[in-house]
Amino acid sequence: PRCHAPRAAPCSGPMQARYRSISTPITLTSIAVSVTIALLIAWTVVIANGAYEGQVWLLVLGITSFAFLVVVLLLSGVGLARGILEIRRQNTFVDSVTHELKSPLAALRLGLETLDRPDVKDSQRAEVRAMMRDDVERLSAFIDDVLEASRLSHLREGVPLARVDLADLARATVATVTSRHGVDPACVSVAIPPGLAVQTDRTSLETIFKNLIDNALKYSGPDPPEVRIAAERRPDKSVVVTFADRGIGIPAADVRRVFKRFYRVDDEAVRARRGTGLGLFVVAALARGLGARLVAASPGPGQGTTMTLTLPTSEAP
Repeated sequence: PRCHAPRAAPCSGPMQARYRSISTPITLTSIAVSVTIALLIAWTVVIANGAYEGQVWLLVLGITSFAFLVVVLLLSGVGLARGILEIRRQNTFVDSVTHELKSPLAALRLGLETLDRPDVKDSQRAEVRAMMRDDVERLSAFIDDVLEASRLSHLREGVPLARVDLADLARATVATVTSRHGVDPACVSVAIPPGLAVQTDRTSLETIFKNLIDNALKYSGPDPPEVRIAAERRPDKSVVVTFADRGIGIPAADVRRVFKRFYRVDDEAVRARRGTGLGLFVVAALARGLGARLVAASPGPGQGTTMTLTLPTSEAP
């Protein structure tokens, strides 16, 4: 249904987060300034009247007030720093979105102009159409990620669960993602025992697999990519799925941050690749929704990354 301004629900996306992140430190700072002015006036009156002699409670009040001001100012500083960092991430996100939308659209426009030329051979037309299909797939995948990230705050409970064969899901997802990247599916090995299945939300798990495989291929080195997917059931009936690559790796300081919204490692190798900082955020949120645990591990830059997804006890019949 079409949205109408008078009935629109409050914004729940990045803009609302920006307002929240800035309003809190501003409010705290306003409180601190108000208290400071009130204390200054009160102490001026007390000193002017000479009413401070023998009044221990005034000293206690002054020390307490000073401690309160220090705490408020510290909290304001921390909140303001976080707000500025969040705004920077959102600005980076907007820049990335602009680039991700303009690049395939420009390529599609060029392709259409090429197809309109009468001197283009049939073989060349077929190549142009193939490239245009790739651009459409890329644009569609990007929009899916953005919509999925936006949908996370409105996840419904009670999603029907289904039996999901992990080997079948992995192979189907590998075929889709490798086709999008234009690489040989053999670059991704799948070592999952036949019949290993879980009872879960298939759509969410499929999105997790797709994004993790896509990330592994996207951040591979200059050599042909090599990704390994493995899974096993532990004695406690939980299932552990690993996605290991030999790509550019993650610095130790950034391993935990990669799951934050809009976060991208500040590295030239990362900036050289398309991305919005939403993929792993979506994966982590969906994993939490499934009651699963997702952990990233990397020996360091240039040494690959391993994503470990632990699905809860959910043995399928």
